[in-house]
Order: sequence, then C-alpha cells, then structure tokens
Amino acid sequence: MTSVPPPFDPELSAALELIKDVISPGFTMADIATLRQSAGIQLLAELDLTLDGAFEVQDRTVPGPADAPEISLLICRPVAPAVPGPLPVIYHVHGGGMVLGNNRVGLDVPLAWAQELGAVVVSVEYRLAPEHPHPAPVEDVYAGLLWTAEHAKELGGDPERIVIAGASAGGGLTAALALLLRDRQGPAVIGQMLLCPMLDDRNDTPSGHQMKGLGVWDRTANETGWTALLGERRGGPDVSPYASPARATDLTGLPPAFLDVGSAETFRDETVTYASRIWQSGGIAELHVWPGGFHGFDGFAPQAALSQAARAAHVDWLRRLLAR
Repeated sequence: MTSVPPPFDPELSAALELIKDVISPGFTMADIATLRQSAGIQLLAELDLTLDGAFEVQDRTVPGPADAPEISLLICRPVAPAVPGPLPVIYHVHGGGMVLGNNRVGLDVPLAWAQELGAVVVSVEYRLAPEHPHPAPVEDVYAGLLWTAEHAKELGGDPERIVIAGASAGGGLTAALALLLRDRQGPAVIGQMLLCPMLDDRNDTPSGHQMKGLGVWDRTANETGWTALLGERRGGPDVSPYASPARATDLTGLPPAFLDVGSAETFRDETVTYASRIWQSGGIAELHVWPGGFHGFDGFAPQAALSQAARAAHVDWLRRLLAR
C-alpha cells in the first residue's frame, strides 16, 4: 500500500495555500482552549443568519437529556415560503472535532438548502468534549431532535419530513443519532446527510495515514478529537456505536443516507466503508467522493468548481428525497 497521497484539486490547493498560516492540519489537547477563542469562532456571532431578511431567527432553550442541562436550539424559519403549509425541517448538527464550535458553525450550508427548497432549519448546540465526554454530545443531539419533532408544527414544520444533517464531527453525531432513533424507536426521520463525517475512533485507515500532516484535519487532530470524547477507551474494544458509528454491527433499518467526502482527506476511507456497509445491509445510500477534495473544502473554498458541484449535489439529493 502506497503512502503517497492523492493530489489536491488545483483550485482547492490554491485555497489551502492561502489559509495555511491560519489553519494547521494537526492539533493537540493543549491547543483546544486557544482554538476555541480563535477569530473564526468569534466571527460566527456576527453572521447574518437571516440571509437579508429571508429567515426569522430565534434562539430557544429546550429541555436536555434527563438529569442534564438545557440545550440551545437555533431556529431559522422562512419569512415568506413559496409553498404554503408545513415545511420540511432540516435538523443540523455542527462540526468542530467534538471539541469546538456552537450551533452557528457551518449553518450557512443548511440555510442555503432551506432557502432553495423552502425548509425550516433547527441547529442544535451540544456539550463539548473533553469537559463533557461521550455520551453527553450525542444525548444532547438526541434530546434536541425529540423536541424538534414534538414542536415541528409550532415552528411551521412538518414532523413527517425531518432530515438530519451534519458535517465532520456533526456528520458523525448525525450518523449516531440515526442509530439511536432506530434503537430507541424515536421519531422517524426521512433522511440523513453525512458530510465528510467523523465516524471511526480507531483512526487507522489508509487515507488517514496518507493524509498525515496535510489538509486541515489529519491523524493527529483526529486522535485529539476522539481522545477528548472517549479518553482511554479510544481505539479499544469497548467503544459504543453511538460514539463511533463505524463500530455499529447492524446498519439495517436506517433512513436513506447521503454521504460525501474528498478523495484527499483523512475521512475518505471510513466514509466509503460506511456507505458500503449500508448497501450490504440492504439500505439506501448515495455516496460522492470528490476528486482532490480536502476536509470541508466547500466551506473553505465555496467558489471553487468542485465546491459548487458538491453543493449542487446536496440540494439535488434533498429535492429528490422530499419529492418521494
């Protein structure tokens, strides 16, 4: 097996060159506090989530898991939806390696979907590791989904048309949420969008080794995120599939999935394997591997041709899903 990495797409390589002094591919536990105070995180509070008045935005505090704190949901409702009646609901789980971020991170992506398709967006804030290890993050995500399903009509949404979605750590938590909803007989969702998802705590795939020290998220960062979430259990025999969905032995009975990932990123092989296992279990999955894409490329370089193609594929899948 070669350790030579696949090349980055030329446009994306140029984007990486521009951000290389700001974002490095690896970080350690000692870096978490500094990264949480970074300019990028601080700027999130200043984003116009209304998209020039297209959405009404509300912060709402709702019950968390049993014997745990309340959680914050960011609710974005179209002001003048093109179609009358209850709207689809996109339940969004933010990324950040399990250790960073809030419910504004990455929200521009589902808001763009919602603006084009006419949907309500609900973005959940969950407790972060290492202060709050597994199962705190996924239980917060589950509690937020329960509230969203119960109150969907109040939000102008359709409880029968909820799609769960997330990128990176949010993609992993979204996959875990789908497993929890199945196993606890929770509210039904019609689809799961797993974008460059963080699925496997074992951190030992060929793509992980190939991309060491490259891109924006490598094996060092991945080990940091998983260790923060799981502590000494990371990589061992007793890791729950609700923490690390790649550990699930049964992928039957899950909602249709959309998975995408770059060919030049750490999560490539675990994402491809997860899609293959859904098919092997008789499930429905659409998989896109974007040639030369690095982790989260469409967020870092949204104007690149590959990013535009990826974002168009997201909307196309959602449109087909909602038309069923």
